Amino acid sequence: MTLTSPPPPAPGEFVARVASLNKSYGTAPAAVTALDDVTVGIRRGELTAIMGPSGSGKSTLMHVMAGLDAPTSGRAWIGDTEITALPDDKLTVLRRLRVGFIFQSFNLVPTLDVSGNILLPFALDGRNPNSQEQTWIDGLIDSLGLSARLRHRPSELSGGQQQRVAIARALATKPDLIFADEPTGNLDSKSGREVLTLLRTASSDYGQSIAMVTHDPIAASYADRIVFLADGRIVDERERSDASDISRYMLEMEDAA
Repeated sequence: MTLTSPPPPAPGEFVARVASLNKSYGTAPAAVTALDDVTVGIRRGELTAIMGPSGSGKSTLMHVMAGLDAPTSGRAWIGDTEITALPDDKLTVLRRLRVGFIFQSFNLVPTLDVSGNILLPFALDGRNPNSQEQTWIDGLIDSLGLSARLRHRPSELSGGQQQRVAIARALATKPDLIFADEPTGNLDSKSGREVLTLLRTASSDYGQSIAMVTHDPIAASYADRIVFLADGRIVDERERSDASDISRYMLEMEDAA
């Protein structure tokens, strides 16, 4: 089955953005600054890598942009909706309808089979997919090679297969944006390459907007754009680069720290 590609997005559109964002933990004088005056956007229809060494603030940035954590100050939007001003109940609904997540640890429900895990966003919304949505999901299942695994539970799948299920679940509702947090961190090299290729294809062929947090230069080389963080600040942005250039730049960042 062939998936139908949506029309290309208008250039320069941001599917999510933050402005003058600050995030700190604890109280003075022991407060730790995780994000320091960050202004950045995730472009629609692109795969964006958010890179930096451990402790650079990249996961914190993802959590604030996704509405999983509140900033200390500054503003954040998903599309045109400012999420920093939303009450918790409305923020929960917005995340469920407009944001997808892919985690390093897969986060599949162990008691559900593959089909149940893929359809979980619809179950949480209290409904079944309509015919158009089901056609899309069937195409996802087919393209991700999961058709023969629908009645298997996560414990019966390899790590690469579990991440494919997580990708299908994230794509099932056609969210505005998918956040992928170190999506290849628990995979072997072959499975990791397959997952990165799938994410790249979701972006390039189907116009999916993806923000991928990673410290891996190989993973970042699949991205259309790379945002570099160090000590909670944006220090550079680059268009698509090869892994050796990214690795060299990361080493220079660490040497300068």
